Amino acid sequence: MKPSVFKLPIFVLESDLDELHHVNNIVYLRYLQEAAIAHWYSRAPQHIAEVYRWVVRQHQITYFQPAFLGEELTVSTWVEEFKGVTSLRRYEIHRGETRLVEASTTWISLDAQSLRPKRIAEDLMPYFQDQSS
Repeated sequence: MKPSVFKLPIFVLESDLDELHHVNNIVYLRYLQEAAIAHWYSRAPQHIAEVYRWVVRQHQITYFQPAFLGEELTVSTWVEEFKGVTSLRRYEIHRGETRLVEASTTWISLDAQSLRPKRIAEDLMPYFQDQSS
């Protein structure tokens, strides 16, 4: 089954810009995190979302083109896999058809109460797969 791709529209604000007048590198990370969080809460049932919290182990990001004030961007994200206590999530940021960023994040799942690493339930992946394929 293919992963379910979540798309989050982003409008570039003046506060997102750096001294070169394009989106600051750290702001792209914020866009990625906002998309990941929105995707999680849009797909995970409440009874599941309540028992997990997520922290980042690693980000990998490649920049291809800058983004500028007032532009509308789309952050696409999907879960590639859940394995043990980790989740590999992929992202792309586009301006129209132009790819600006490719990225991935390794997330670690935590138990919401103890905040200790929590093995990801095997039945979680179907919530993040495209059910139409």
